[in-house]
Amino acid sequence: MEKLKIILRGGPRPVAFCPVSARLKRPPEALAGAVLVDVARDLPVPFQTSAAPGGTMLHWIADCLAPRQEREYVLRESSVKPAASPVGLEMAQGQVTVRIGGELFTRYIYGDAVPKPCLYPVIGPFGQAVTRAYPQETVAGDSTDHIHQRSVWVAWGNVNGSDNWSEERGSGRMLHRGFEALESGPVFARLSTRNDWVNASGKRLMEDRLEYTFYNVPPSFRLFDLNVTFRATDGDVRFGDTKEGGIISLRVATSMEGSRTGRIQNSLGAVTEAETWGKRASWCDYSGLVGNHVVGIGVFDHPSNPCYPTYWHVRDYGLMTANPFGLSFFVGGGADGSYVLRAGGELSFRYRVLIHAGGAGEGGVKDKYLEYVFPPAAVVQD
Repeated sequence: MEKLKIILRGGPRPVAFCPVSARLKRPPEALAGAVLVDVARDLPVPFQTSAAPGGTMLHWIADCLAPRQEREYVLRESSVKPAASPVGLEMAQGQVTVRIGGELFTRYIYGDAVPKPCLYPVIGPFGQAVTRAYPQETVAGDSTDHIHQRSVWVAWGNVNGSDNWSEERGSGRMLHRGFEALESGPVFARLSTRNDWVNASGKRLMEDRLEYTFYNVPPSFRLFDLNVTFRATDGDVRFGDTKEGGIISLRVATSMEGSRTGRIQNSLGAVTEAETWGKRASWCDYSGLVGNHVVGIGVFDHPSNPCYPTYWHVRDYGLMTANPFGLSFFVGGGADGSYVLRAGGELSFRYRVLIHAGGAGEGGVKDKYLEYVFPPAAVVQD
C-alpha cells in the first residue's frame, strides 16, 4: 500500500492514554497488511479500523502528548506487527465476558435471568469490584436495598406509563433480541446489542441499541464508552418526568456509599448528596474505599446529548444516574421534563465511564473528561 501520514495535534493540556481516531478515504481492505508507526520513536502502534461513509475510521490510543505537541504517524506496509494483548470478548449462555490483557474487567449479563441487561462485576484498578454485587450475587456485608439497581444499567421509570425502572410486580422488562456487533481487538472491544422494552403485559414500547466500547488502557485505570439509541418502533414514546430513571445508571460497591466512606463530587466542585442531587453537571464522580484502596467511578455526559448538561440523581446509599428528564423533581415550580420521541424516530445519548484510583482529584477526572470532549485532532495527509 502507498504510505500515508497522520499528524496528531495536541490541545492546551497534556494527554495520557487517550482514544483517538482519524478518518481515511481508503476502504478497510486497502489497509490489509498495514502497520501504524510512531515516527519519532520508530515504534509500531496497535490500531483498529471501522467502516465509515466513503472510507475508514482508524482508531488507536495516544499514550502521551504534551500541550500543543504534534506527533507524526505513518501508515505503511510491514510484516512486523506491534505486540499487544487484546481486549477480548468471551461468549457464554446469558453473558459476555470482557477481558483486558487477559484479566477480567466485566461481564455483560442478559437474557431471561435478568429483567434488564447490566454490567457486573466491574473491576477497578486494584483488582476488586467497584460496583455492588447484590442482586447478582449475595455477598456478606452487602447492602440489599433497591433490588433493581444492577451494577451498571440503562432504565427509565415512565415509558408511556410503564415502569421500566423497578422490578416490582407490574413493572416492565427489557428483552434481549440479539447482538449487532461483537468485536475484539488490540485497541478496544465493542459489544452492540438490541433490546425490546415491554410493559408488564408484554406489549412492546420501543427498542434500544446499546453499544459498549471497552478500551485497552493500562491497569491503573479503566475506560469504557456507552452509546444508547432509543427507537420508536411502535408509535410515539413518552419518557415521562420522573426521578426514577437513568439513561446510564450505576450502583457503587457498598463500602463506597456516601453514608460510609464515599464522596460524591461533580464538575462544578459540589460535593455530597445535598449539593449534587438534582443538579446539572457535565460529569459526576463517586469515590470511596474498596478493600485498602480509595477508588472512584466518573460518568461523563457528552455535549451532544439532549438536555446537556444532564441532571444527576445521586444518593448517599450508592446510586448515581444521569437523568435528563426529571425536572419536576429537580427544579420544581411546575416544570415538566417529559420528552416525546415521535413514531419512527431515534434518540441517542453518549457517555464515557472512568474507573480510577483515588478521589476525583487524584484520579484526574476533570482532565479525562476534557480528553473525552476535546480529543487530539488527527490531520490525514493522504
